[in-house]
Amino acid sequence: MTPFARLRAFTEQPDFLRYAAARFLATLAWQMLAVAVGWQTYAVTHDPLALGLVGMVQFLPFFLLVLPAGQIADLADKRFVLIGAYLCEVLSAVVLLWFSIGELRVAWPIFVAMAFFGAGRAFWMPTGQAMTPALVPSDLFPRAVALNSTLYQIATIGGPAVGGLLYLLGPTVVYGCSVVLLLLSTTLISLIRPVKPDIVARWQLRDTVEGIRFVLQKKILLGAISLDLFAVFFGGAAALLPMFAADILHVGPAGLGMLRTAPGVGAVLMAIVLAWHPISRHVGRWMFFGVALFGMATVVFSASRTFLISLIALIALGAGDMVSVYVRHMLVQLETPNALRGRVSAVSSIFIGSSNELGEFESGVTTKLMGLVPAVLFGGVMTLVVVAGFLLIFPSLRRMDRFPPARRY
Repeated sequence: MTPFARLRAFTEQPDFLRYAAARFLATLAWQMLAVAVGWQTYAVTHDPLALGLVGMVQFLPFFLLVLPAGQIADLADKRFVLIGAYLCEVLSAVVLLWFSIGELRVAWPIFVAMAFFGAGRAFWMPTGQAMTPALVPSDLFPRAVALNSTLYQIATIGGPAVGGLLYLLGPTVVYGCSVVLLLLSTTLISLIRPVKPDIVARWQLRDTVEGIRFVLQKKILLGAISLDLFAVFFGGAAALLPMFAADILHVGPAGLGMLRTAPGVGAVLMAIVLAWHPISRHVGRWMFFGVALFGMATVVFSASRTFLISLIALIALGAGDMVSVYVRHMLVQLETPNALRGRVSAVSSIFIGSSNELGEFESGVTTKLMGLVPAVLFGGVMTLVVVAGFLLIFPSLRRMDRFPPARRY
């Protein structure tokens, strides 16, 4: 089958295309916001710990809400859950818009806005992951994952670049455009047919932790999810990019947009490769290779004082991350029964969401203690240490050759 024939197969899946387009527009908005929030926070506070706190205030509501959100995704129409989550993101962008229009010189409104963002993320992450298998037939699912990842990474390329350029016109422009994009995403989701649960049951507290029990029983799944958690926790250099742009590379907000774009460039190139040539053998080795490349690229980035080398290092970082994300997402969806998809995706989201936000906080704290460059170097080295440790702790993941067959029960 040619690449164009593979893409044409999705023209018969209009609901999936609406979902993919909504996710693309929302991701574009989030990436634009990230550039503006990072630059504005550092401009107001000049404190690396404040950049870390941006991650922490997202993590706390996310951590508290994501497990019940996963169960809600299993018990409710996933459309409505996503609509509610995206409206919460709209509220976050509106708070940032108000902050910018008011020209406030304190950081607390940013933290409030990002707390709303974390709450919305707690619902859309597990619901979105659980929704994809319901929108495409099983034979298209691997390519749907790759296509979703490609669109996501295109947005991570375009979003920071557009956000950095629009920031030259003022943060108000960035936040206003983000509000519009998020409202468009919400509208697209509302046009999808109902995605009702596979089970009819009442919400019960004991069922909320069923996803945790399932993951703990699946050692390969536990290894893949936790490897990503610890690697990204230590390799959270993205939170410090405003400092590198301002103090090390001296490239301003437009340069910051390019730095935030670079990992997306590497990821989308890798996603395109995976879309045409999905991983079919040596799955475990590819997972470890991706995380190791992420760590090595972080080390190179920490040592660079040249803008071009920094961009190349971040491109390699994104490519490595895409490999591990692809393998992890495939394992989560293929190993999980339909009735548990929301809750297991919520557990996966805890690991991944925790690694991103706590990684940002860890980077802010270590920068406060060690300085900017030593903190990023430390994170890259620790990522490689994590890879070496997991090779020993999870030999079954290391030896895994093929993905399991899809479960449709």
